[in-house]
Amino acid sequence: MTQQPPTPEHHAEAHAGVTGATSSWAAGGTVFAGVVLLVDGLLNILKGISSITSDDIYARINNYVYRFNLTGWGWVLVVLGLIAVITGLGLLTDALWARVLGVFMASLSLVANFLWLPHLPLWALISIGLDAWVIWALTAHRSPRSPVL
Repeated sequence: MTQQPPTPEHHAEAHAGVTGATSSWAAGGTVFAGVVLLVDGLLNILKGISSITSDDIYARINNYVYRFNLTGWGWVLVVLGLIAVITGLGLLTDALWARVLGVFMASLSLVANFLWLPHLPLWALISIGLDAWVIWALTAHRSPRSPVL
């Protein structure tokens, strides 16, 4: 009697107890990531518009290492916000391109919020934490129809 090599189904059944809880967290996290990117994109658009129209509403930091023009930064926020909204909508439809772009957008958002830290410290720290969650959720879970890379 010859021994058959294990099938992917057998492998999945053997590890279902180990990865089941993590997988359900990651699957729910993917939906959460889509919503976070959608809302964060909308908020970035609003922050960008307020920075473009009146950059006096943000704290002036004179000795900060990363100084930049707040009006120019506002345009960057508007563009990144639009891309994040589109990516969030794509994640809610479970599109593979949105998963890849979502990790990239969350990484950009994490860096942008680090640079934005002296202007809105509490919100920047909250956004950095949410961006880290989005990156984890999008890289930890792969839906069954996603191709193996």
